[in-house]
Amino acid sequence: MRLMTEHAAPTFATLRVEVDDRIGRLTLTQPDKLNPLGTVPLREIAEAARWFDTTSASVVVVTGEGRAFSSGFDLREFAGTDSPTSASSRDQADLGRLMAEAMERMSALSIAAIKGPCVGGGVVLAGVCDLRVAADDTVFSIPEVDLGIPLAWGGIPRLVREIGPAFTRELVLTCRPFGADEAKALGFVNRVVPRAELESAVDELAAQLARKAPSVVRATKRQVNEALEDMAPIVGAWSDADLLGAAMRDPEARQAARDYLASRQR
Repeated sequence: MRLMTEHAAPTFATLRVEVDDRIGRLTLTQPDKLNPLGTVPLREIAEAARWFDTTSASVVVVTGEGRAFSSGFDLREFAGTDSPTSASSRDQADLGRLMAEAMERMSALSIAAIKGPCVGGGVVLAGVCDLRVAADDTVFSIPEVDLGIPLAWGGIPRLVREIGPAFTRELVLTCRPFGADEAKALGFVNRVVPRAELESAVDELAAQLARKAPSVVRATKRQVNEALEDMAPIVGAWSDADLLGAAMRDPEARQAARDYLASRQR
């Protein structure tokens, strides 16, 4: 049973949360798998975001253990699902949207500390954070179209907000990798720092923001999010689950996922 109080951080299976005064941390803790976003992590991130609202944190740093930020949607679950039911696959597909909305609604300002691979759903997780600092070894990619599945979880409108429609089309449709410098040039990340300096740079930024009045930080986050919703609404993101759920039942898409996983293990 998890204790949801300020004095005892909840214990999760796939991530760790902590708060020190006004600074919180959410760390994905499956480094051997490059911090994938499967059913359990997605639920736990949403729960963690709600927990931070019960704490003193006005800033939350989001990162992953090991060499990766996140390898994204857990293809092991997808590729290993031989005959998912319509209801279960849709519910599973909708977890990403619920995670993204929970992170956006979190009162605290979130800072993504990105390094190494940041893939697919990992890009969505980084994108729902308010600020993004990337190590110079970060490689972003959005391989969903090559796998025969749509970029879901509200990823398309969120990318349009950050980098515009033209580059959203290019990166989602070509599935080509892009580095930290290109991500900064596109406006997706705020800063690029040497890998060895990522932690200290993010800690310094978090401390700077934590010294500001929490009420003003929260109000600014809310105002920016309201303006973004006017630019590219997320209101239709719930229907992403129907598209992704259908793809998860497609034998060809599941085989593409198996082939992709095999290619990464060579």
